[in-house]
Amino acid sequence: GIVLTYSICQKGYYGQINTVLDLGNFKRVLEPLYLKIVMRSLGLAFYTASLCLLMAYPLAYYMSRSGSRLKNILLTLIIVPFWTNFVIRIYALKLILGENGLINRLFFELNLISQPFMLTDNMIGVGIGMIYNYLPFMILPLYVTMDKLDFSLLDAAYDLGATRTQTFMKVLLPLSMPGVVTGSLFVFIPAFGEFVIPDLMGGSQSMYVGTLITETFLKSRDWPFGSALSSLLVLLAMLSFIFVLSSSAKEEKKNDRKIF
Repeated sequence: GIVLTYSICQKGYYGQINTVLDLGNFKRVLEPLYLKIVMRSLGLAFYTASLCLLMAYPLAYYMSRSGSRLKNILLTLIIVPFWTNFVIRIYALKLILGENGLINRLFFELNLISQPFMLTDNMIGVGIGMIYNYLPFMILPLYVTMDKLDFSLLDAAYDLGATRTQTFMKVLLPLSMPGVVTGSLFVFIPAFGEFVIPDLMGGSQSMYVGTLITETFLKSRDWPFGSALSSLLVLLAMLSFIFVLSSSAKEEKKNDRKIF
């Protein structure tokens, strides 16, 4: 409520809030410069969610088919990074991927490269950082869903003549769809507003919605415009959430009709 109220106020000369009704902040959000930043953030969120899904799905499937001991070990390995502060983990990743980091030193020692890989302060670093941070949020919902599946249905599909592709598309994927939807939401929505990873891993070359909001509040001290940007961020996140849930509900009704 406070953010919405600020978004329709005016910025004072000294950065204070003037309680004067003004919708100009939302008009500024729709300017091409800011819309380009919003679209870039949407692209980053979609990229992060897609790659996390491609990487997490086979791992979650393997975990769900593993024995209890191996399953517990893998779960521990996924959860252990959360014991360390998020910012510290990103700084550590930046040191590993840096020009004089562990990876470049290793390749230099093996005489495989003559120039270091530029894995930070660019889009490559942002992409790696996003996947590294959000991958567990995709793995855990998928694992919870798959762990409850009756895998004898896959054997039944094979016995009825289905190929591996047909079994995956018509049996495993529909049954695991709740985990896919939940994991995608857990990754897409926070990735859309992420600002720490682009700031630390992307350097000055990257500007996203989260970074823009941070600079608007802390540097420009334009709280009304920053509040308008934040309101847009929340609105887009809610619309994405509603769209995915409504699509999932329609698919469930469609499947129920097929059954009956």
